[in-house]
Amino acid sequence: MIDTDVVIVGAGPCGLFQVFELGLLGIKAQVVDSIRQPGGQCTELYPDKPIYDIPAIPVCTGEELTQALLKQIEPFDCGMHLGEEVTKVERQDDDSFVVGTSAGKQFHARAVVIAGGVGSFQPRPMRATGIENFVGTSLHYHVKNPAIFADKKLVIFGGGDSALDWVLELHGKAKHITLVHRRDEYRAVDASVNKMRALAEKGEIDVYEDSKVEEFIGSDGALEAVRIKNKEGESTEIPADHVLVFFGLAPKLGPIAEWGLDMNRKTINVSTETFETNEPGIYAVGDINYYPGKKKLILCGFHEAALAAFAIKQRIE
Repeated sequence: MIDTDVVIVGAGPCGLFQVFELGLLGIKAQVVDSIRQPGGQCTELYPDKPIYDIPAIPVCTGEELTQALLKQIEPFDCGMHLGEEVTKVERQDDDSFVVGTSAGKQFHARAVVIAGGVGSFQPRPMRATGIENFVGTSLHYHVKNPAIFADKKLVIFGGGDSALDWVLELHGKAKHITLVHRRDEYRAVDASVNKMRALAEKGEIDVYEDSKVEEFIGSDGALEAVRIKNKEGESTEIPADHVLVFFGLAPKLGPIAEWGLDMNRKTINVSTETFETNEPGIYAVGDINYYPGKKKLILCGFHEAALAAFAIKQRIE
């Protein structure tokens, strides 16, 4: 049995920053994550994606942010238990918790913080005729090595931050970029949308809205083009060397869904004063939580972690 003050479920940016905020208050923590490396989505799916909204850091990648957070928490001697899933959280008679993992470890803690992002996650897959011939070669759901797209013809599908961030990041490096979105409204931040539209107006990228993929075209494992169809039923064939797909993540909460927490679809309702759930002593920060006005931003998760730390200090004193 490992004795600690707090068990943090999730080693993404919010989980790591939670360690820091607790450490400043003299509170010890242990971190458990089912992924085998720290960083959550930032390192697992988007290690080279540029991040622009961290205060005092004009731009950094997901990997750089993760490494900086790990450096920041070094003084607090936090235990990391990676590649392990939390399988049980049991309240004890004294209102503490026993937390168990898939590796057979047990922790005794006075509070639990769920910082599990969207839980275990997989990119939502694209479906199209002929797509199976290009999985793992020309079809990409995340970017780990942007250099392979240099001087290539890219078709990027999606309308959120990830899609537009990569359009802007790879513009000027790729030979040509085409953005395809199933709607004419975007979920990305306005600044990115405005930059994308400006590039399209100058003819530097092509944009197809209200359109969906129909078919991948190529031979001998080499992609040549993708065919899309708009809402009027008109088809267009777009030359392509690589296709990048950003349709979001399909979350799987796993055991978290069975812990008796008050859920809002696949997120956890919390108090905005303490970020405590309906179960006293169990808190939730980052993308996993919900409250009116919630924004799924790393910056917001950092704020939540700070307030949760003060609430935990008050609870365990």
